Formats: sequence, structure tokens, C-alpha cells
Amino acid sequence: MKTLLPDFPAYATFGDKLGWYALRLGALGVLGFLMLPVFVIMPLSFSDSSFLVYPIENWSLRWYEYLFSSSAWARAAKNSFIVAPAATLLATVLGTLAAMGLASARFPGKGFITALLIAPMVVPIVVVGVSSYMFFARWGLNESYTGLILIHAALGTPFVVTTVLATLQNFNFNLVRASLSLGANPLETFFRVTLPVIAPGVIAGALFAFATSFDEVVVTLFLAGPDQVTLPRQMFIGIRENISPTIAAVATLLTIFTTALMLTLEWLRGLRK
Repeated sequence: MKTLLPDFPAYATFGDKLGWYALRLGALGVLGFLMLPVFVIMPLSFSDSSFLVYPIENWSLRWYEYLFSSSAWARAAKNSFIVAPAATLLATVLGTLAAMGLASARFPGKGFITALLIAPMVVPIVVVGVSSYMFFARWGLNESYTGLILIHAALGTPFVVTTVLATLQNFNFNLVRASLSLGANPLETFFRVTLPVIAPGVIAGALFAFATSFDEVVVTLFLAGPDQVTLPRQMFIGIRENISPTIAAVATLLTIFTTALMLTLEWLRGLRK
């Protein structure tokens, strides 16, 4: 009968066993601390009260009903599901092509280009917002879906580049050479040989890019106009003007949605093993 206890080797000392348990208890403590705000806000979305208060006296679905009947929230959801998929598609294509080029070729300045591609991951998001606002203003892309999709794609591309590059570390490029030698063109070789092998990395990068775009609020505050309000920006507006349990309902749904994405990612990682 299997147990949850590890099978310690014979040479493991009492200190080794104590360290194993302490490490895992510490990890569970950190996880619980990070998840505590989520567990606090979720029950409030089912409260009948007009304020975010404990204890909850009456339970109700009124805030979910208001959420699905509100035109403002419906517009924000529509915008999020327009911008995020489009930005994800663009980031996935560009990130995969960039990763393929970096992994299959050697050229001067390769490290600099790699650092430049992943720079949006480390540059403060406020800096990205201000610089993109000033740059897009020259081209009339502020307060447009095009500008919002482009900057969200730029923020998501580094995640695609890093995940696909990690997948390509174990890729045998002799398969590509063999395919080309047998008469296949580069496009056929990519879709029939390369892509099936690196697909888990591409999909994982796409999920990260989607989550990045779907949750982005700072850059959206700089670039989006009244017609491009997304769910995170609508939540920000709601918190600033009137804290309503509707925010808790939206946060609950987004948490469930993001959790489903992460579970999908873990399932894809299992396919790679």
C-alpha cells in the first residue's frame, strides 16, 4: 500500500528527514499565504450585501446576475476576448520564429538579440506603458485595438521565446536536414517535422502569452480608449470609483479561468515526459 511518506535511503540521517519535512512545510506555508487573499475574496462574491464585509449574513448570486446583465462588463469581456487571442496569435508566431532562428543559427550578437527579445519581461511595466504611449501617439495607434494588440503581443512574445527555446534544446536538427534532403520545402518541414515535436513548448508559451495579455492593466490604462476597456481595466475603474462585490465575482471567475489555464499547462508538460 502506497503512502504519502517518501522512501528515504538507508543513509538518510534524522537531520535529512527533518529538513525534507521543513522544506515542504515551508513551501505549503508560502503557498497558503499567497492563496489567502483568493480564499478571502471568493466567498464575498456570494454575499447579498452591497459591501465587501465579513461576516456574510445572507448568500446570493445577485452579483453574478448583475455581472452577466451589465453592458459595461459585457463590453469589457468582449474586448478582452478580442485583444487577448489576437495578441496571443501574433506573439506565438513571432516568438516561435524567433526561437527557431536563435536555436538553429550562430551569428555575432546572438546573446544581445536574445536579451532584447526577453527585455519586456524585466523592464518595469510602467516604463513600457509610457514609452509605448509616446511611440504609438506618432502613428495614431492610441485608443485603438491595433495598438493594444501590438503592445500585448510584445509583452507575450518573450514567454513564447523562452518556452520554445527550452523545447528546442532537445530537438534533433538532423530531422530537418533529412526532411529537406528528401525534397520537402522549409514550410512543409516546419509543419510536418519541427512543429509536432516542439508543439508542447509552443502551446505552453501561447498560454503564458494569453494570460499576460488577459491580465494586463497598466499598459491598457495608457493606450486603451473608452471603446477598448478590458476586464482588468474595468475592475480597476470599479475599485477606484465604487468598491462593489461585483469585483469579487469577476475576480472569482478570472481565478477559475487562470487556474484552468495552469492545469492545462501542467498537462502539456506531462505530455513532454
